[in-house]
Amino acid sequence: MLVVIANDLPPAVRGRMKLWFIEPRANIFVSGAKDSLAKKVVDYLHKHCPPKSGVMIFNSSNTAPGYEVYGMGDTRKGLIELSGLQLVIEKSAEIPVNNLPDAGKPL
Repeated sequence: MLVVIANDLPPAVRGRMKLWFIEPRANIFVSGAKDSLAKKVVDYLHKHCPPKSGVMIFNSSNTAPGYEVYGMGDTRKGLIELSGLQLVIEKSAEIPVNNLPDAGKPL
């Protein structure tokens, strides 16, 4: 499965995306595309979308953890990799390590 979420796509790109995807909401596209088509779509978006498009792509994968996440431009939410997992940052807070509940305790 391939899910594409964008802030604002150029009209030509949005029209092209509608050939391969359903669009349940504006600028949110979902498809059961195979890996080969998914790679072509990701390459197409990289080539034709300006940074202001803010594209985030979720692609299912056969390797752990079962998905890949790509971000291009201003996605409004950050991506982080933690212990090999790609995660979307919902809310960023600066928390000093000394204030964490288990800080200083042996593992």
